[in-house]
Amino acid sequence: MNSPILQARPGSGSGFPTLLGKELLRFWKVSFQTIAAPVITALLYLVIFAQVLQDHVQVYGSVPYTAFLIPGLMMMSMLQNAFANPSSSLIQSRVTGNLVFMLLPPMTHREIFSAYVLAAIVRGIAVGCCVWLVSLYFVALPVKEPLWAITFAVLSCGIMAIMGLIAGLTSEKFDQLAAFQNFLIMPATFLSGVFYSVHTLPPFWQHVTHWNPIFYTIDGFRYGFFGVADVSPWHSMAVVAGVFAALSLFALRLLASGYKLRT
Repeated sequence: MNSPILQARPGSGSGFPTLLGKELLRFWKVSFQTIAAPVITALLYLVIFAQVLQDHVQVYGSVPYTAFLIPGLMMMSMLQNAFANPSSSLIQSRVTGNLVFMLLPPMTHREIFSAYVLAAIVRGIAVGCCVWLVSLYFVALPVKEPLWAITFAVLSCGIMAIMGLIAGLTSEKFDQLAAFQNFLIMPATFLSGVFYSVHTLPPFWQHVTHWNPIFYTIDGFRYGFFGVADVSPWHSMAVVAGVFAALSLFALRLLASGYKLRT
């Protein structure tokens, strides 16, 4: 039976800095795999799609397709890597049998949540910034609304970090985690307007896309670069913030109950 995790006693030292440092160091020590590889993948998408569609797709009036594509690739890379950080960490700890050791330091469930989510946000944004810097070789892409771009980047990476945390807690084998990635994360990401404007879709698929919360992360992030988007940035912000809050409450509830942490 699941039981609540240990709570930090007043005046006791917290294990939060150690767990956060561990999760940051974990991806940084293999940065060629966790940062350089996603950047190379995004670069390949950029080269292929920009070469094929540059003269055939018109978006936002005067915005070149290559410029339109870059924020979508940045966000896609950030989302996928923010999800991967906590999910892979937790499933590896479960498989090796040391997940229970996370309960030994004096940490509350909120501190465990914060450590995993913050580390994932750092990894996601690091990947996004690298993709942006590399893309400057192809097209100059200034950020017209930096506050919007930063806000959407942080909240969007936070959403996927929490989803990765939930997936890592609920998955008992790598196969289950892979199913979560292949049948939920990847389809939602690729069908969210990374490579196209939603207005180019038939009405039915436009309606379907508007039910995909990942669409709002990408569309709002694009607004930060161009000052225009498919939907109002305030609408996108409301959806993204609402999803972030709902997932946070759910993940905190799982952690507070000790769900699958002691098994």
